[in-house]
This record gives sequence, C-alpha cells and structure tokens, in this order.
Amino acid sequence: MSTTVLVIDDDRSVHHLVTRSLEKVQLNVITASDGATGLALVGSERPDVVLLDIRLPDISGLELFAQIRALDRKLPVIFVTADAESDTAIEAMQLGAFDYLRKPLDLGQLNDLVARAAETRRLMSVPVAIPTRGTQEGPGDSFVGSSPAMLEVYKTIGRVAAQDVTVLIRGESGSGKELVARAIYQHSRRANECFMAINCAAIPDNLLESELFGHEKGAFTGADQRRIGKFEQCNGGTLFLDEIGDMSLLVQGKVLRLLQDQKFERVGGNTTLSTNVRIVAATHRPLEQMVEDGEFREDLLYRLNTITVRLPPLRERPGDIPPLLQRFTSRFAMELNRPDLEGISPTALELLTSYSWPGNIRELQSVVRNAILHTTGTVIVPDFLPAEVRKGTTDGSSSSDATSSGDSQGLPDSDLGQFIDRRLKQNSTDLYAEALEVMERFLLTRVLRETQGNQSRAAEILGITRGKVRDRIAAFGITVDRDVRID
Repeated sequence: MSTTVLVIDDDRSVHHLVTRSLEKVQLNVITASDGATGLALVGSERPDVVLLDIRLPDISGLELFAQIRALDRKLPVIFVTADAESDTAIEAMQLGAFDYLRKPLDLGQLNDLVARAAETRRLMSVPVAIPTRGTQEGPGDSFVGSSPAMLEVYKTIGRVAAQDVTVLIRGESGSGKELVARAIYQHSRRANECFMAINCAAIPDNLLESELFGHEKGAFTGADQRRIGKFEQCNGGTLFLDEIGDMSLLVQGKVLRLLQDQKFERVGGNTTLSTNVRIVAATHRPLEQMVEDGEFREDLLYRLNTITVRLPPLRERPGDIPPLLQRFTSRFAMELNRPDLEGISPTALELLTSYSWPGNIRELQSVVRNAILHTTGTVIVPDFLPAEVRKGTTDGSSSSDATSSGDSQGLPDSDLGQFIDRRLKQNSTDLYAEALEVMERFLLTRVLRETQGNQSRAAEILGITRGKVRDRIAAFGITVDRDVRID
C-alpha cells in the first residue's frame, strides 16, 4: 500500500515542488489550498503524513492542527513556516507536531523528514497481533510461534502492557524487539497517544543528546534555532529506545534523571522542563558486564530492569521456523510479484530449519526475500539459498546470485550492473532497496577486510556507529575472525 502525503498550503508553487519531489520516491501526494478542504481530505483520504502551512487564508495552522488531532491523534503533522524564529512552530511541536520545515524548502530534508514521519505512522498504526495458535495472516506484522519460550513472551507482554512502568526488552539483534515494543504500546493505556522509536546505535553520540532532549539556539556550532527533542515531543506517549546499550555515559545520566522524576533540560538550556513519557528500552548487549567495565551506569540498569522481557533467539525455537517461512514466503511473493511461486522444496526446508540463524528473524527474512528474487522456477530449491544455509552441500551457487556469490577473495559480487539488468527484466518493484542491499553487503565486507576485522575502525571509516556495524554483520552473515568473508 502506497504512502499518501497531504499538503495543506495556499501557495500552489509549494504544491508543485512537494509533489514533484515526493513522487520521485514513490509517494502519493494530494493537496489542499485552505484549511476546510484539508480537514475534509484528512477524513476522506486517511493520509499517512500531513504538511501544514502555519498561515492559511481561512484558519490558523495551530487551530487546524488541533482539529486534525481530534480526528486522528496518531497522524504525523509537519509544519511549514517562512519564519525561521517562529514561536508558533515551536508551540506546535510542544503540542505534538512531528516537526517543522522552513521555506524555501530543502527537498533533501523534505524527503527525509516525510520518510521518517511515514515510518512513525507505520509504527503507531500497524496492528501487532500476538497469536498463540496458528499463523493465519492478519493485518500488519505479527509474532509467529507457539513454542514455550514465545508463549512466555506473550504472557509477559500481557502482564506489563497496561502497567505504566519502564520495560527493558533483551534479545539478540534481529530477534524482533521492535515488535515487542509496539505490542506493549498498542495494548497500553497510552495506545491513543504517540509512539516514537529512536535507534541509539544509529545516531552519533554528539547528536543523540540533542535528538532526545532538544537544544537551544546557539547551544553548539550549527544550532541556529531551538529544536524540540523526542522526550518533549512525545509527551503523553511512549518512546522506544532501541539499543540503549550503545548510549554514551553522559546521555545515560540524563535519561536516568528523566526516569526518576520526568524532568530534563534542553542542550544549552537552564530551564527545567517536565514531561510524561513511558520508556520502553531494548538491547542485545550484556549490560551487567558493561557495568563492570564502566561502560553502563549501574543505577540506570536498576531503573530499566524493573520489568524485563527476554526474547529467545530463533535457534532456541526451531519449531517456529516453518510457520515463519510460510508467512515470509507468502508476504514476499506478493511484494515481489511472484504469484506463480508454489513454496519451498522439502530439501530446502530441511536446510532452513537446521541452520542456526545468527541474524535471527531479520536474517530469515533476508534469506527468504533473496531466495524468491533468484528463484527461476516455481519452487525454492537449495540452489537458490545462500552458501551459509546450504552448509555441506556442493558449492553450486547460481552465478546470477549477486548477493550470495562472490569473488575468489570471499567478497560478495560488486557488479551492480548485471544485478540491476536482471531485476529490470524480472519487473522488480523494489529495485532501490535491492540494489542498496547488494552495495551495502559488499561495502561492509570490503571495509572490514581492510581493518582486519576491527569493527571500531570500520565504523569510523564508514561514518556509522559500532552498533550499526554489528547489526549488519549479523544480518549479512559476515564471518569476522582472522579473515573477513561472506560465505
């Protein structure tokens, strides 16, 4: 289903500019030139994101914003303003707007902000089912599995969701911690308020503090205006802090204070602000060992560890693999326009169920998706599976498999040209993401080889965090020992 963006602005040049920019990234844009029309479209078209001008001919932006919130409290609204110092925009942020943009519009910033708003909408709106029987398809994402370990997860979610307490989700990368966080939110008393997710491993330390707490104008180089942080913006709602183990000690201290009394200061500010936000945190790291090593605050661990949901890795619930395969095969066959795909052969299923899945469900999804991409017939057979899944079978990987074949040095194939040509002939509808995955797999493997497996050095070269490097290693099945290779 395509993402729809509603633009409410009386400037028709803004309509044209935004439409042209967002349609290039496959977003559907609808427009309104006044508040009354815009409000009617919110009710009839159910947009995923709204771009709202501060000043409209028939109503103020703030008044219209309140009416939009009355219709749909989960709808992300991005204000557009010509005034760089607009107190109105800041007031709107404090009332729950997603963000604001200044005119003239920066199209790169526009596309990025709309994409993040649409993802936030998805996180809040897509139902998370917690079935204990069967694997029938329902709307949105769902947990799949009836193993004893997963039943305990369902029970814990049921016990803690309605209680307004901090929850720590612990589990390996790719095991589905975000699904647990969303299930807790959607079954809580804050389900009608906002839900926001921050990946602490994906944001550099010097920016994470500002992202969470906001900053005052002049707080640091480049801070040319006040920004509202997520704790202030998410007032009344739920904030998911993913990979909290990658948070710096400085930010940990400020988060601890917020957990204790719901008070904080913006970066560069001296005014104490209050908020009412529920925190759900997640990590795959050994926090107790990090406390001993001086990398994580013991008092923060005690605060977070009040209620813990432990998510089992996929290798500990092999009985759940077949229903997961059934769900992902059905989903990706539809997404990739493969209605002719009949399923997985018994031999391939045996290999898939016996594999240890170090990247957990995220890796399983990637393998199924790529197997469907490279299956030339109607059944997924072992030849279309990655070498690490085939294990002891003969190394007969398809020469056309750009994501699992490699050069003589163990690097994945870097020839994007052949891969793109093949996918164009196969009428791909997600080529951007597919090509990015091929490129990212090659880039990460090549840089890790250059650093001889030093992940901190690789993160520095790539300009990303160590947590992101670890996640990609797990997702792509990269082996890091004395040599770096992708099987």
